[in-house]
Amino acid sequence: MLKPPLPSDEPSRIRALHRYDVLYTAQEETFDRITRIASVVAGAPISLVSLIDEERQWFKSRVGLDASETPRDISFCGHAILGNAPLIVPDATKDDRFCDNPLVTDGPAIRLYAGMPLTVAGVARLGTLCVIDTVPRQLSEAQVAALSDLAAVTVHELEMRRGVMTDFLTGAFNRPMLAKISKMELSRARRHQEYFSFAVLDLDHFRLVNDTFGHAVDDAVLVQVSTICKKLLKPEDSFFRLGGEEFGILLANTGLQDALPVMERILREIKETPVEAEGHSVKVTASIGLTEYWPGEESFDEIILRADNALNEAKEAGRNVVIVG
Repeated sequence: MLKPPLPSDEPSRIRALHRYDVLYTAQEETFDRITRIASVVAGAPISLVSLIDEERQWFKSRVGLDASETPRDISFCGHAILGNAPLIVPDATKDDRFCDNPLVTDGPAIRLYAGMPLTVAGVARLGTLCVIDTVPRQLSEAQVAALSDLAAVTVHELEMRRGVMTDFLTGAFNRPMLAKISKMELSRARRHQEYFSFAVLDLDHFRLVNDTFGHAVDDAVLVQVSTICKKLLKPEDSFFRLGGEEFGILLANTGLQDALPVMERILREIKETPVEAEGHSVKVTASIGLTEYWPGEESFDEIILRADNALNEAKEAGRNVVIVG
Protein backbone atom coordinates (compact mmCIF):
# COMPACT_ATOMS: atom_id res chain seq x y z
CA MET A 1 0.00 0.00 0.00
CA LEU A 2 1.23 3.47 -0.86
CA LYS A 3 0.46 6.09 1.76
CA PRO A 4 -0.76 9.25 -0.01
CA PRO A 5 1.95 11.96 0.02
CA LEU A 6 1.12 15.47 1.14
CA PRO A 7 0.26 18.00 -1.57
CA SER A 8 2.88 20.69 -2.10
CA ASP A 9 0.41 23.33 -0.89
CA GLU A 10 -0.67 21.38 2.21
CA PRO A 11 -0.50 24.21 4.81
CA SER A 12 -2.56 26.63 2.70
CA ARG A 13 -4.89 23.79 1.63
CA ILE A 14 -5.65 22.92 5.25
CA ARG A 15 -6.25 26.57 6.09
CA ALA A 16 -8.59 26.90 3.13
CA LEU A 17 -10.49 23.81 4.29
CA HIS A 18 -10.96 25.19 7.79
CA ARG A 19 -12.17 28.53 6.41
CA TYR A 20 -15.20 26.77 4.94
CA ASP A 21 -16.19 25.76 8.48
CA VAL A 22 -17.77 22.54 7.20
CA LEU A 23 -15.75 19.81 8.92
CA TYR A 24 -17.70 17.69 11.40
CA THR A 25 -20.98 19.48 10.74
CA ALA A 26 -24.30 17.65 10.39
CA GLN A 27 -25.34 16.05 7.12
CA GLU A 28 -27.22 18.45 4.85
CA GLU A 29 -29.81 17.58 2.23
CA THR A 30 -28.05 19.74 -0.36
CA PHE A 31 -24.96 17.51 -0.29
CA ASP A 32 -26.93 14.29 0.23
CA ARG A 33 -28.82 15.03 -2.97
CA ILE A 34 -25.51 15.26 -4.84
CA THR A 35 -24.23 11.91 -3.57
CA ARG A 36 -27.53 10.20 -4.39
CA ILE A 37 -27.36 11.50 -7.94
CA ALA A 38 -23.68 10.51 -8.22
CA SER A 39 -24.52 6.92 -7.26
CA VAL A 40 -27.24 6.78 -9.91
CA VAL A 41 -25.03 8.35 -12.59
CA ALA A 42 -22.18 5.89 -11.94
CA GLY A 43 -24.36 2.90 -11.10
CA ALA A 44 -22.26 2.60 -7.95
CA PRO A 45 -23.48 1.54 -4.50
CA ILE A 46 -21.25 4.01 -2.63
CA SER A 47 -20.88 7.75 -3.14
CA LEU A 48 -19.17 10.26 -0.86
CA VAL A 49 -18.38 13.93 -0.41
CA SER A 50 -15.02 13.42 1.26
CA LEU A 51 -13.01 16.21 2.90
CA ILE A 52 -9.34 15.63 3.78
CA ASP A 53 -7.95 17.19 6.95
CA GLU A 54 -4.57 16.62 8.60
CA GLU A 55 -5.22 13.06 9.76
CA ARG A 56 -8.44 11.73 8.24
CA GLN A 57 -10.93 11.86 5.45
CA TRP A 58 -14.34 12.86 6.77
CA PHE A 59 -17.56 12.41 4.84
CA LYS A 60 -19.86 15.41 4.66
CA SER A 61 -22.30 13.18 2.80
CA ARG A 62 -22.35 9.44 2.21
CA VAL A 63 -24.49 6.90 0.40
CA GLY A 64 -24.01 3.17 0.94
CA LEU A 65 -21.39 3.47 3.70
CA ASP A 66 -21.88 3.45 7.49
CA ALA A 67 -18.50 4.91 8.46
CA SER A 68 -18.33 8.72 8.79
CA GLU A 69 -14.54 8.87 8.36
CA THR A 70 -11.39 6.85 7.76
CA PRO A 71 -7.69 7.53 8.44
CA ARG A 72 -6.08 9.69 5.77
CA ASP A 73 -3.17 7.26 5.48
CA ILE A 74 -5.38 4.62 3.84
CA SER A 75 -7.63 6.98 1.89
CA PHE A 76 -8.01 6.82 -1.88
CA CYS A 77 -9.12 10.47 -1.80
CA GLY A 78 -5.75 11.45 -0.32
CA HIS A 79 -4.26 10.41 -3.66
CA ALA A 80 -7.03 12.08 -5.67
CA ILE A 81 -6.31 15.55 -4.23
CA LEU A 82 -2.74 15.45 -5.55
CA GLY A 83 -3.90 16.58 -8.99
CA ASN A 84 -6.71 18.41 -10.74
CA ALA A 85 -7.82 15.53 -12.98
CA PRO A 86 -10.22 12.79 -11.84
CA LEU A 87 -8.53 9.75 -10.31
CA ILE A 88 -10.07 6.62 -11.85
CA VAL A 89 -9.04 3.20 -10.51
CA PRO A 90 -10.95 0.46 -12.41
CA ASP A 91 -9.67 -2.38 -10.21
CA ALA A 92 -7.94 -1.54 -6.94
CA THR A 93 -6.64 -5.10 -6.56
CA LYS A 94 -4.43 -4.55 -9.62
CA ASP A 95 -3.13 -1.13 -8.60
CA ASP A 96 0.14 -1.12 -6.61
CA ARG A 97 -1.01 1.90 -4.61
CA PHE A 98 -4.09 0.14 -3.27
CA CYS A 99 -3.93 -3.65 -3.74
CA ASP A 100 -3.14 -4.37 -0.07
CA ASN A 101 -5.08 -1.40 1.34
CA PRO A 102 -7.42 -2.52 4.16
CA LEU A 103 -10.30 -0.76 2.39
CA VAL A 104 -9.65 -3.19 -0.48
CA THR A 105 -8.78 -6.39 1.38
CA ASP A 106 -11.54 -5.86 3.97
CA GLY A 107 -14.76 -3.83 3.96
CA PRO A 108 -16.00 -2.08 1.93
CA ALA A 109 -13.87 -4.16 -0.51
CA ILE A 110 -13.22 -1.35 -2.97
CA ARG A 111 -12.65 -2.32 -6.58
CA LEU A 112 -13.73 0.63 -8.74
CA TYR A 113 -12.85 4.05 -7.36
CA ALA A 114 -13.50 7.36 -9.13
CA GLY A 115 -12.63 10.59 -7.31
CA MET A 116 -13.32 14.10 -8.64
CA PRO A 117 -11.20 16.74 -6.80
CA LEU A 118 -13.16 19.54 -5.12
CA THR A 119 -11.08 22.54 -6.14
CA VAL A 120 -11.84 25.95 -4.63
CA ALA A 121 -10.48 29.32 -5.72
CA GLY A 122 -8.89 27.50 -8.66
CA VAL A 123 -6.16 26.16 -6.39
CA ALA A 124 -6.92 24.35 -3.13
CA ARG A 125 -8.31 20.80 -3.38
CA LEU A 126 -10.35 20.26 -0.23
CA GLY A 127 -11.38 16.68 -0.96
CA THR A 128 -13.39 14.79 -3.54
CA LEU A 129 -16.76 13.74 -4.77
CA CYS A 130 -16.15 10.03 -5.23
CA VAL A 131 -18.01 6.87 -6.21
CA ILE A 132 -17.04 3.32 -5.23
CA ASP A 133 -18.07 -0.11 -6.46
CA THR A 134 -17.27 -3.55 -5.13
CA VAL A 135 -16.77 -5.00 -8.63
CA PRO A 136 -14.01 -3.96 -11.05
CA ARG A 137 -15.20 -2.04 -14.11
CA GLN A 138 -14.72 1.06 -16.23
CA LEU A 139 -16.79 4.24 -16.24
CA SER A 140 -17.83 5.75 -19.56
CA GLU A 141 -16.63 9.19 -20.65
CA ALA A 142 -20.18 10.48 -20.19
CA GLN A 143 -20.28 9.17 -16.62
CA VAL A 144 -16.93 10.78 -15.76
CA ALA A 145 -18.08 14.08 -17.31
CA ALA A 146 -21.33 13.98 -15.32
CA LEU A 147 -19.45 13.25 -12.08
CA SER A 148 -17.09 16.16 -12.80
CA ASP A 149 -20.14 18.40 -13.23
CA LEU A 150 -21.52 17.17 -9.89
CA ALA A 151 -18.15 17.95 -8.27
CA ALA A 152 -18.46 21.51 -9.61
CA VAL A 153 -21.97 21.70 -8.10
CA THR A 154 -20.53 20.50 -4.78
CA VAL A 155 -17.91 23.26 -4.85
CA HIS A 156 -20.65 25.79 -5.65
CA GLU A 157 -22.64 24.61 -2.62
CA LEU A 158 -19.55 24.93 -0.42
CA GLU A 159 -19.05 28.48 -1.71
CA MET A 160 -22.71 29.33 -1.08
CA ARG A 161 -22.41 27.94 2.43
CA ARG A 162 -19.27 30.01 2.96
CA GLY A 163 -21.09 33.14 1.81
CA VAL A 164 -22.76 33.50 5.20
CA MET A 165 -19.27 33.87 6.69
CA THR A 166 -18.27 36.86 4.57
CA ASP A 167 -19.14 40.53 4.36
CA PHE A 168 -21.50 41.08 1.42
CA LEU A 169 -19.88 44.30 0.20
CA THR A 170 -16.16 43.53 0.42
CA GLY A 171 -16.01 39.72 0.41
CA ALA A 172 -13.88 39.86 3.57
CA PHE A 173 -14.53 37.37 6.35
CA ASN A 174 -16.90 38.62 9.05
CA ARG A 175 -16.40 38.77 12.83
CA PRO A 176 -17.77 35.27 13.55
CA MET A 177 -15.17 33.90 11.14
CA LEU A 178 -12.45 35.89 12.91
CA ALA A 179 -13.37 34.01 16.09
CA LYS A 180 -13.15 30.64 14.31
CA ILE A 181 -9.99 31.28 12.29
CA SER A 182 -8.13 32.96 15.15
CA LYS A 183 -8.85 30.00 17.41
CA MET A 184 -7.48 27.65 14.75
CA GLU A 185 -4.33 29.74 14.18
CA LEU A 186 -3.69 30.09 17.90
CA SER A 187 -3.91 26.32 18.32
CA ARG A 188 -1.65 25.73 15.32
CA ALA A 189 0.95 28.24 16.53
CA ARG A 190 1.10 26.60 19.95
CA ARG A 191 1.30 23.08 18.51
CA HIS A 192 3.99 23.79 15.92
CA GLN A 193 5.81 26.64 17.71
CA GLU A 194 4.97 29.00 14.83
CA TYR A 195 4.53 32.73 14.81
CA PHE A 196 1.76 34.64 13.14
CA SER A 197 1.05 38.34 12.87
CA PHE A 198 -2.19 40.28 13.19
CA ALA A 199 -2.96 43.80 12.02
CA VAL A 200 -5.87 46.19 12.36
CA LEU A 201 -6.28 48.59 9.43
CA ASP A 202 -8.49 51.66 9.68
CA LEU A 203 -9.16 54.20 6.92
CA ASP A 204 -8.17 57.76 7.81
CA HIS A 205 -10.88 60.45 8.04
CA PHE A 206 -13.31 58.10 6.35
CA ARG A 207 -16.41 59.93 7.57
CA LEU A 208 -15.40 62.86 5.37
CA VAL A 209 -15.63 60.61 2.30
CA ASN A 210 -19.22 59.74 3.10
CA ASP A 211 -20.16 63.31 4.03
CA THR A 212 -18.57 64.72 0.88
CA PHE A 213 -19.34 62.13 -1.80
CA GLY A 214 -22.13 59.92 -0.46
CA HIS A 215 -22.66 56.20 0.15
CA ALA A 216 -21.89 54.98 -3.37
CA VAL A 217 -18.35 56.39 -3.28
CA ASP A 218 -18.04 55.29 0.33
CA ASP A 219 -18.76 51.69 -0.75
CA ALA A 220 -16.42 51.92 -3.73
CA VAL A 221 -13.56 52.94 -1.42
CA LEU A 222 -14.20 50.00 0.90
CA VAL A 223 -14.28 47.58 -2.04
CA GLN A 224 -11.05 48.92 -3.54
CA VAL A 225 -9.19 48.86 -0.23
CA SER A 226 -10.33 45.26 0.28
CA THR A 227 -9.19 44.32 -3.22
CA ILE A 228 -5.75 45.84 -2.63
CA CYS A 229 -5.32 44.03 0.68
CA LYS A 230 -6.41 40.63 -0.62
CA LYS A 231 -4.17 41.01 -3.68
CA LEU A 232 -1.09 41.56 -1.53
CA LEU A 233 -1.74 38.76 0.96
CA LYS A 234 -0.73 35.10 0.65
CA PRO A 235 -3.43 32.47 0.01
CA GLU A 236 -3.07 31.18 3.57
CA ASP A 237 -3.58 34.66 5.11
CA SER A 238 -7.02 35.84 6.23
CA PHE A 239 -8.72 39.20 5.70
CA PHE A 240 -11.66 40.37 7.85
CA ARG A 241 -14.04 43.30 7.95
CA LEU A 242 -14.31 44.16 11.62
CA GLY A 243 -16.94 46.85 11.10
CA GLY A 244 -17.35 50.14 9.25
CA GLU A 245 -14.01 51.11 7.77
CA GLU A 246 -11.94 48.84 10.04
CA PHE A 247 -10.35 45.60 8.81
CA GLY A 248 -8.31 42.81 10.38
CA ILE A 249 -5.44 40.96 8.69
CA LEU A 250 -4.02 37.67 9.95
CA LEU A 251 -0.72 36.66 8.36
CA ALA A 252 -0.23 32.95 8.90
CA ASN A 253 3.18 31.63 9.98
CA THR A 254 4.64 35.14 9.56
CA GLY A 255 6.65 37.10 12.12
CA LEU A 256 6.89 40.88 12.38
CA GLN A 257 10.03 41.10 10.24
CA ASP A 258 8.16 39.72 7.23
CA ALA A 259 4.77 41.20 8.08
CA LEU A 260 5.90 44.82 8.32
CA PRO A 261 6.93 45.25 4.63
CA VAL A 262 3.58 43.77 3.54
CA MET A 263 1.66 46.26 5.67
CA GLU A 264 3.78 49.15 4.39
CA ARG A 265 3.11 48.10 0.80
CA ILE A 266 -0.63 47.93 1.49
CA LEU A 267 -0.58 51.51 2.81
CA ARG A 268 1.45 52.65 -0.18
CA GLU A 269 -0.96 51.11 -2.71
CA ILE A 270 -4.01 52.51 -0.92
CA LYS A 271 -2.52 56.00 -0.97
CA GLU A 272 -1.34 55.81 -4.58
CA THR A 273 -4.51 54.29 -6.08
CA PRO A 274 -7.37 56.78 -6.47
CA VAL A 275 -10.90 55.42 -6.29
CA GLU A 276 -12.89 56.28 -9.41
CA ALA A 277 -16.64 56.27 -8.69
CA GLU A 278 -19.73 58.34 -9.48
CA GLY A 279 -17.65 60.77 -11.52
CA HIS A 280 -15.24 61.42 -8.65
CA SER A 281 -11.59 60.54 -8.15
CA VAL A 282 -11.01 60.06 -4.45
CA LYS A 283 -7.72 59.48 -2.65
CA VAL A 284 -7.64 57.93 0.81
CA THR A 285 -5.03 56.76 3.29
CA ALA A 286 -5.10 54.23 6.11
CA SER A 287 -3.35 53.52 9.39
CA ILE A 288 -2.28 50.12 10.69
CA GLY A 289 -1.54 48.66 14.11
CA LEU A 290 0.55 45.48 13.81
CA THR A 291 1.57 42.84 16.34
CA GLU A 292 2.52 39.17 16.45
CA TYR A 293 1.58 36.12 18.50
CA TRP A 294 3.75 35.68 21.54
CA PRO A 295 4.30 32.07 22.68
CA GLY A 296 2.29 31.34 25.78
CA GLU A 297 -0.53 33.79 25.14
CA GLU A 298 -3.83 32.37 26.32
CA SER A 299 -6.31 34.23 24.14
CA PHE A 300 -6.58 36.02 20.83
CA ASP A 301 -8.17 38.97 22.65
CA GLU A 302 -4.70 39.91 23.96
CA ILE A 303 -3.39 40.03 20.39
CA ILE A 304 -6.31 42.14 19.14
CA LEU A 305 -5.88 44.55 22.06
CA ARG A 306 -2.18 45.06 21.24
CA ALA A 307 -3.00 45.68 17.57
CA ASP A 308 -5.75 48.14 18.55
CA ASN A 309 -3.39 50.04 20.85
CA ALA A 310 -0.78 50.19 18.09
CA LEU A 311 -3.45 51.49 15.69
CA ASN A 312 -4.30 54.28 18.14
CA GLU A 313 -0.60 55.19 18.23
CA ALA A 314 -0.55 55.26 14.42
CA LYS A 315 -3.46 57.72 14.41
CA GLU A 316 -1.74 59.91 16.99
CA ALA A 317 1.51 59.77 14.98
CA GLY A 318 -0.14 61.52 12.02
CA ARG A 319 -1.85 58.59 10.24
CA ASN A 320 -0.85 56.73 7.04
CA VAL A 321 1.73 54.77 9.01
CA VAL A 322 2.26 51.28 10.46
CA ILE A 323 2.99 51.10 14.19
CA VAL A 324 4.15 47.84 15.77
CA GLY A 325 2.77 46.99 19.19
